[in-house]
Amino acid sequence: MLKKILFYIDKKNRENPEVVTNINEAAEYVKSCGFEVAIKIAGGVSDEKESQGDSGMSGASALGDSLFLTDSGLAAKLLTETGAYVVGISHKLNGSEDFAGLKYVFTDIQDVDIDSYIKAYQRYAHLPWEVIKTPRLLIRETTLDDVDKFYELYKDPEMTKYMEGLFENPEDEKRYQKDYIEKVYGLMGFGIWTVVKRDDNTVIGRAGYSVRNGFDDIELGFLIGKDYQGQGYAYEACDAILQYGKEILLFEKVQTLVKEENTVSINLCKKLGFTELDTVEVEENIYGEEYNTVKTGGAKQPNAARGKYVRLMKQL
Repeated sequence: MLKKILFYIDKKNRENPEVVTNINEAAEYVKSCGFEVAIKIAGGVSDEKESQGDSGMSGASALGDSLFLTDSGLAAKLLTETGAYVVGISHKLNGSEDFAGLKYVFTDIQDVDIDSYIKAYQRYAHLPWEVIKTPRLLIRETTLDDVDKFYELYKDPEMTKYMEGLFENPEDEKRYQKDYIEKVYGLMGFGIWTVVKRDDNTVIGRAGYSVRNGFDDIELGFLIGKDYQGQGYAYEACDAILQYGKEILLFEKVQTLVKEENTVSINLCKKLGFTELDTVEVEENIYGEEYNTVKTGGAKQPNAARGKYVRLMKQL
């Protein structure tokens, strides 16, 4: 869990009033959000690295509750070598700094929201992002622990009547999800998420955004387990996800593809404000019966089936 946020600022930049003011403002804001905060000179990172080496603890163990921010490329490199979670700070005085290898670099540090600090830390610590909260639901990134719960949701034949199921072997599904978590969430900033009931932490479905081969538009997809259908959960989740797409991801429009015989989902999409466009053929079961990244790299199967889907669009 994130407890400390530490700013390591290059000594020469601490002489600039504007930089100092912005860093101090950011630090005070972070402190007001309940985190421990310190501002240090970047030149002290070497001492920090040496102390970590002398302690006999791995960087992850010693620094795992901290997020480091620095405007020095050298400090970023040294901190990263200790196992620290590091975010770069870009401002008008350090445009030539090299932050290669960092997942994030913040600009206008005084305007960065606390959620950005938390999510940067979570990405480094391999913790799922909590994406959206609604009155009854938490929509968060999927974890490998969710996979077994997905199999419970998908075991009813009705669940795969209109959509693809999971891999037959749970270990294939876990390998696929591991790749998805590492590559899709980190690269795209969105994906298909897990839907959880907030009152008892029960996983009840999946929903989110994807990019489908052969289509230019971002696609909304959703699934709610049979035991939880008819209670408004799908509408609540999708309505919130569409708002997130508009306000946070800045999508201008979103499509959804629904099997033409799935009238319940088509009607739900229309209730959400989607307009029916046409019917298209879509590849199904593109990974086959197993997910083997060594042999296939997750490539689609040559004999993938095709199904007819109604394509609906919503302007956000």
